[in-house]
Amino acid sequence: MRTIDHTHDAAATSWLASANGAATDFPIQNLPFAVFRRAGALEPLRGGVAIGDEVMDLAALSRTQCLDGLALQAAQSCAAPALNDFFALGPVAWRTLRRALFELLHKDAVATRPSQVDAVRGCLMPQSEVEYAVPARIGDYTDFYTSIHHARTISRLLDPKGDVPRNFQWVPTAYHGRVSSIGVAGQRFRRPHGQALRNGSRTPEYGPSQRLDYELELGIYVGTGNALGEPIALSRAEDHVFGISLLNDWSARDIQAWEMAPLGPFHAKNFATTVSPWIVTMDALAPYRTPWTRPAADPQPLPYLESESHRAQGAIDIRLEVSIETHRMREAGLPSETMSRTSFCHHYWSIAQMLTHHAAGGCNLQPGDLLGSGTISGPELSEAGALMELALAGSKPVQLGNGERRSFLEDGDAIIFQGWCEREGFNRIGFGFNHGRVLPAVSPSAE
Repeated sequence: MRTIDHTHDAAATSWLASANGAATDFPIQNLPFAVFRRAGALEPLRGGVAIGDEVMDLAALSRTQCLDGLALQAAQSCAAPALNDFFALGPVAWRTLRRALFELLHKDAVATRPSQVDAVRGCLMPQSEVEYAVPARIGDYTDFYTSIHHARTISRLLDPKGDVPRNFQWVPTAYHGRVSSIGVAGQRFRRPHGQALRNGSRTPEYGPSQRLDYELELGIYVGTGNALGEPIALSRAEDHVFGISLLNDWSARDIQAWEMAPLGPFHAKNFATTVSPWIVTMDALAPYRTPWTRPAADPQPLPYLESESHRAQGAIDIRLEVSIETHRMREAGLPSETMSRTSFCHHYWSIAQMLTHHAAGGCNLQPGDLLGSGTISGPELSEAGALMELALAGSKPVQLGNGERRSFLEDGDAIIFQGWCEREGFNRIGFGFNHGRVLPAVSPSAE
């Protein structure tokens, strides 16, 4: 587990005024990473760090005299159009660069290192003037199914007497997803086609999904990997995790219901997955750890997924919010409307358990691999992480403030995720926004 140090001091402020506002996602205590370039410019993508409303260009910073040693090596590795080389350097390098950036951006640097502050100012660019890319070259994407509240609700919507599969409480379940359709926030995608049973028919029809949904998840980026056949101990699992972003696992529920057996999702999940641009490091998240708990009456984890230290601080209190912006709202100039709020601390399986189990069978994880946390839902309906839950599979549509109702997503709907952490005695840090929009289906060719 990462430790709390001077970079988490709530009294620390930056010489950059926009980093000191109470509402900012990106104070000096955060310093998340992304890949960016000037919007519309024909220039290389490269790594950057968020501070206030600016992006620090790490490629430009590496050409100054502000860094040396391992911090300089780490910054130079971020000059590439994906952060994989930086991930591969490991947690000591990640921490060294984050601490060096903290010192350069701290308000005291104006007096102690004025020439370096001037150089850093020249490496800043307004976030309003940049565009982002998926921050890593993702080799493999694994999506988990690990919220018991989500799983129980979905099971009972499909069968009033249903419950989670027997293995759910014993093992973090997952499937391997599609990498090529992963896009960064702002992604727009066509409503997918597929086979589904409709209107009570026993014969499937092919056509556009009529039950399109979002799934509120976290994206977990693997930093350093493991050798083929080499397990990862639970106590070391988070040393292999660089950080966390927001992830929308868009889902076509009608297609999914028909195709799930016997091998799991296919067309229902492979058409789009949207990740937020900023990756909040595990170091920045250290103050927001909470105990990981399991009800005493439930099966307890097998020994390889269990430890006292994990029980003490294996969970993270990441607050999450889902909002919707319909086409009518956008045309009328209305703000998006909140659908639900929840926290990742409710999750049945932790990040460390997911990663340990992933490698336990011999799988070799690699820098830049992406894990989806699975839909994050809390115990109350207002904490649901999917519209299928909120609208009870369409039987109780969600009423919106402008008079619209939603059982499932309609063309033109945009879904916005926001995430943040807060705790008394520490600054609030945020994940920025993740947003994507549904476009009408493309009619299949008649040929």
